[in-house]
Amino acid sequence: MKKLLGLTVMLVAMMGVANAQKFNFGGKIGSNQTKISGQAFKDGYELGYHVGAFAEIDVTSKWGIQPEVVWNQTNTKSSSNLSDITNNFQQNTKDIKLNYLTIPILLRYNVGSLLTLNVGPQFGILLNKNETLWNNGKEAFKSGDLALVGGATVNLKMLRVYGRYNIGLNNLNDVGTQDKWKSQQLQLGVGISL
Repeated sequence: MKKLLGLTVMLVAMMGVANAQKFNFGGKIGSNQTKISGQAFKDGYELGYHVGAFAEIDVTSKWGIQPEVVWNQTNTKSSSNLSDITNNFQQNTKDIKLNYLTIPILLRYNVGSLLTLNVGPQFGILLNKNETLWNNGKEAFKSGDLALVGGATVNLKMLRVYGRYNIGLNNLNDVGTQDKWKSQQLQLGVGISL
């Protein structure tokens, strides 16, 4: 699955670059406000960070694609009844930190030279899976997360200021309970296009 995704990203990027009217790449950094829904977690968003790289490949003056590679920190807090729900966690486990390598492939629509709208899928690979082990040695979170991304970017010459909403499409729970865990994330950040 990971090889197929990587090959697809490379193929789409190469096709886009070959036909591109405009091609830019750059780096980005910003904050995440993330929550994981489910009985096992406290309701509310927790602060995290992200850093990565992006490419802007415009096929026409209005339409293009924007592949990215981003390291995302997802923070959440467990609810007080987490151990009752799963029967697998230590009762003192409150803060949960997950690091993902996310690969969004976004469709770009340039409203004008100042504003770009983005929408598309995002696949996340859990990097610290071995660190999500609790006292019984059972893995709590699945190794992948598929999400849908929507947002907007303000283009100020080389500077990019963006906001996005990511909603998880699959269940992250790898414990085996009936409780479904799904992620939601708000992102704000800045980027530099070279």
